[in-house]
Amino acid sequence: MTKLNPAELDMASTAPLFSGIERADLEALLEGAQTITYPKQALLFSQGDKADRFFVILAGQVNLFAMTKSGQQSIIEVFTAVTTFAEAAIFLTGEFPLNCEVLSGTRLIHVPAATFLKHLSSHPRLSMILLKGLARWQARMTAEIAQIKSRSPAQRLASFLLAYAPQDEKLARLRLPLSKATLASRIGITPESLSRALARMKPIGIESQGREVVITDLEALRRFLHEDGD
Repeated sequence: MTKLNPAELDMASTAPLFSGIERADLEALLEGAQTITYPKQALLFSQGDKADRFFVILAGQVNLFAMTKSGQQSIIEVFTAVTTFAEAAIFLTGEFPLNCEVLSGTRLIHVPAATFLKHLSSHPRLSMILLKGLARWQARMTAEIAQIKSRSPAQRLASFLLAYAPQDEKLARLRLPLSKATLASRIGITPESLSRALARMKPIGIESQGREVVITDLEALRRFLHEDGD
């Protein structure tokens, strides 16, 4: 556990939540923050735990998940560098509404809620800047939920792949940032449905081996996404 150095502050400043925040204000907001590296996969917090901090991801990945009635994890959101997460909890109930696990090699900034909120109360103008960041995140989540409800499993997978593919290329080679089991949960389908979706997309040039995915015709994939929604 270490205090933030200038390079870590530079990285934190690129998180969407802090867009528009001047350096001096950012340093004050992150007063008392510390960096922790997780060499192994670990549970960061559980649903109902006191939200006395939020986090900035400098490296690695975290999964927010709920537990189903059958005791299975249902991935709600996946976060990678550089972004913030769990900040809404410190403003609302004061408790984490979901569970969170960190993957091995993840490096997080732990931001204590008390000092963060104290600086905000002294500088109301910063609240509006941060509120815009939270509003953008909520809008993205709302749009994503609407897409999940209206799209087929193959559509959801196509949308996920296109989000990671280069926009100006005809062919793309991707390494999935998640395991296939986690990806299936992330887009709201079963692993079996994911396998069927990949098989269905082979005729339009999608090949996969483990986490490696090759898209031989990005334009065909875009057409597939559009036509499948008609």
